[in-house]
Amino acid sequence: MDIQFGVDYYPEHWSRERWEIDVRLMEEMGIQVVRLAEFAWHKLEPTEGCYDFEWLDSIIRLLEGHGIKTVLGTPTAAPPAWMIKKHPEIQPVDKYSRVRHFGGRHHDCQSNKTYREYIRSFTEEYSKHYASDPAVIGWQIDNELGTYFDESCMCASCTQRYREWLKEKYKDIDALNKAWGTAFWSQGYNDFEEITPPLLTATGENPSAMLDWKRFASDLIVDFAKLQADIIRKNCPGQFITHNYMNLADRVDYYELGKLLDFVSDDIYPAGSWQKQPHQPEHEMAACYDAVRGYKKKNFWMMEQQAGMAGWNTMGRAPAPGEISAWAVQAMAHGADAIVFFRWRACALGTEQYWHGILGHSGNPGRVYEEIRSLIGRFSPVMKEIKGSMPKPEAAMVHSFEQNWAIEIQPNHPDLDYIGHLMGMYKPLYDRNIQVDIVRGTDDLSRYRLVIAPLQYLMTKEIADNYRNYVNQGGNLVLDMRAGVKDGHNICMTEYELPGELRDICGIEIPEYDCLFEKEGKAEYNEEVYDISKWADIIELKGAEPLASFACGFYEGSPVVTVNQYGMGRVWYIGTEGSPEFLDALFEDILSESGVAGIGESPEGVELSIREKNGKRWLFAINFTGEEKRFKLSGTWRMVLGEREKKLQPYETQVYINELGAAEDKAEISMMQELLGMSSKELFIVLTEGRDVLLRAKLQDILKAHLKYYGKDSFNEEEENVDLSLIVGEYYDGKYKGR
Repeated sequence: MDIQFGVDYYPEHWSRERWEIDVRLMEEMGIQVVRLAEFAWHKLEPTEGCYDFEWLDSIIRLLEGHGIKTVLGTPTAAPPAWMIKKHPEIQPVDKYSRVRHFGGRHHDCQSNKTYREYIRSFTEEYSKHYASDPAVIGWQIDNELGTYFDESCMCASCTQRYREWLKEKYKDIDALNKAWGTAFWSQGYNDFEEITPPLLTATGENPSAMLDWKRFASDLIVDFAKLQADIIRKNCPGQFITHNYMNLADRVDYYELGKLLDFVSDDIYPAGSWQKQPHQPEHEMAACYDAVRGYKKKNFWMMEQQAGMAGWNTMGRAPAPGEISAWAVQAMAHGADAIVFFRWRACALGTEQYWHGILGHSGNPGRVYEEIRSLIGRFSPVMKEIKGSMPKPEAAMVHSFEQNWAIEIQPNHPDLDYIGHLMGMYKPLYDRNIQVDIVRGTDDLSRYRLVIAPLQYLMTKEIADNYRNYVNQGGNLVLDMRAGVKDGHNICMTEYELPGELRDICGIEIPEYDCLFEKEGKAEYNEEVYDISKWADIIELKGAEPLASFACGFYEGSPVVTVNQYGMGRVWYIGTEGSPEFLDALFEDILSESGVAGIGESPEGVELSIREKNGKRWLFAINFTGEEKRFKLSGTWRMVLGEREKKLQPYETQVYINELGAAEDKAEISMMQELLGMSSKELFIVLTEGRDVLLRAKLQDILKAHLKYYGKDSFNEEEENVDLSLIVGEYYDGKYKGR
């Protein structure tokens, strides 16, 4: 599938006489694929059981004649009026028991059996009709699942489905009562039929019930998508299935949804009217792409890449010349194998009249058309070459939909935002051109030198053991405030002092804490005073070393940041939300101690990112500013796209290539010679006290490989005097034949 660039097109909005002009212009600019029909249910089934695919056949054939393939959307986000009139119960109900009516989109209850039968019938006909069409290469299920009104549907159908979900999970009502802590406020249930969704209450809500509701709502969306995916898989085995995610939106667990898909797609609007203007910060966009790549740990498509001003009733700022291209290249740099722009032409109809596209309302090619045509001409050869390549970061950040949900339910501090907090921890790495994988707490972490796990509020034994094993084998872990507070049912843990299950690896206990409500705090680190906010964990040392201290409150002078040696690795604990300046100073040292270095040095507004495969690496240099910028690279690189090496014009993007083996091999050989020349005692000093962080990191990698080979989590008591020099020798000999 040789696809690099595409566009979202709505031929149903325009006269047939215009289609030929549009498709010719698409071909001239290099468009290779078009997404069609994801909101066109009424056009495809104007009355019940009467299907009209003629118009869609016509545009697909026209596109095919110009060398353009098609991705079809299932239009289940927009059930037609005839269906709603006949079955008004299909419409969703909110927490106030109000019906959300026809007239927008996503006006559907995803549990409703009648609606699901309509979907089943339509998807069968639709997919069979295009199953053998050579121009149709794939399908997008629905549209932006989970991005509708403020909460999930709470109608009678969803209520019954929720009760069934709870019965399946808990088996008997006593188990549910225990898991939800219903002894509080006389909330006990005698039967599952007494349970309702979290409708508007007189006062307060049960946080355990709320968390299960969010889990149920996510599972329902996944099941809703599965209905369509199963039909398309059966009828169209040669065509891919994807869905357009919304970055880090939290209504559905994208990891679970991704199991249905061949690959994930994403929609992003950096300058949307809801963003902080003039556009979303670059580090946030980068984190979004890293998350999307992480949902299936593979390359992804951009199914809606911003191509113009974006908004419904109000609009965001117009992207500057070159800015749309810079945003698109950033998506490529983080793992996108195809860029599909939204939309072809600014719509003259309906809600999205001011959501602009490659063409304006007039339909005449202008500045944006020429910019994207130039982008396609320059980057198509690069994208063909890099297809399937991936970033291979040494650092990872843990993200969890369940942690997000739990923090939303009880944020502890009114301004604490889960995603915003993660972005604050991500930025110091982004600013240093350090690439990051977004992972789950249960993932295999062994390949990373550094793992950052913010707000580990819900803690299970599985996650705690995973962190413990990672650190024990030489990993570097960063934890922070509110870690280990609750169990998987969203009930506070009481067996240990905080951070609960993680106290041993942190080497601390937290008997008290302070919510910095309507108060800004201070912390001292390396003789500098920094701002902190939202939270203060009052830490007692149980083996850890203090690194920073509070400079405020009755706990002034007590530790706010600690580090603890555990096994072969270390754990940092940050007992507050640090200001950007504080986090920057902290991570300067944490990264150095972990042996994690950036790709190169660049000023603010310039990003450096790498993709690699089969011993070849491609480096992307992106200038997000309207000013000329210079940068420096680590290693040996050859420019293959750009004007002047290591000098970027406003909004310019450059590509460099490196065949692994030049400077990198020399550094590796030098390290190998140094390690092989050391005694076991000298190697032990490198591991525990050495200041050469790269050498120490390499030795940690060697020991991890040794343990993995023997299927062990750590060295046992009989191996306390292990011969490190022997292990190093075996590693470089390619042998692991025991000791």
